[in-house]
Amino acid sequence: MHKIISTLLILLWTYTGFDKIFRFEASRKAFLNQTFPAELAEILAYAIPITELLLALLLLFKVTRWWGYLGSILLLTVFITYVGLIWVGAFPRVPCNCAGILESLGWAEHFWMNLGLIGVATAGIRLED
Repeated sequence: MHKIISTLLILLWTYTGFDKIFRFEASRKAFLNQTFPAELAEILAYAIPITELLLALLLLFKVTRWWGYLGSILLLTVFITYVGLIWVGAFPRVPCNCAGILESLGWAEHFWMNLGLIGVATAGIRLED
C-alpha cells in the first residue's frame, strides 16, 4: 500500500514541479499576480517547483520517504490554507498558479483534493513508522 501512496505523491509533485518549470514565465507571472508582496512572489516562483521536485525525490527512497511524506503534508497544508482563504473570499482577487489540468478545478474542488492528498500523505507517514 505504501508504494501506491508514495507513487501517487511522486506523480503529483513531479507533474506540478515540472509544469511550473516548463511554463516558468507564465508561472512566475501568476505568482506575481498573487495577493502577497512581489518580493515573496519572486522567491516562491523558484522555491515552489524546486520544493515539489525535492519532495518527489525524497519519496523515491525508503531512507528519505518519511521526510517526503512530512514535507508533502506541510506543503499541502500551506496550499489548503491558501485555497480555503480564497474560497471564503478573504482576498480581493483570486489568481491560480495551478499546474495544467488542475487549473480547471474550482476552489472547492481544490480544497477537497488537497484535503484528500493530506490524508494520503498522512496514511503514508503512518505506514512508514
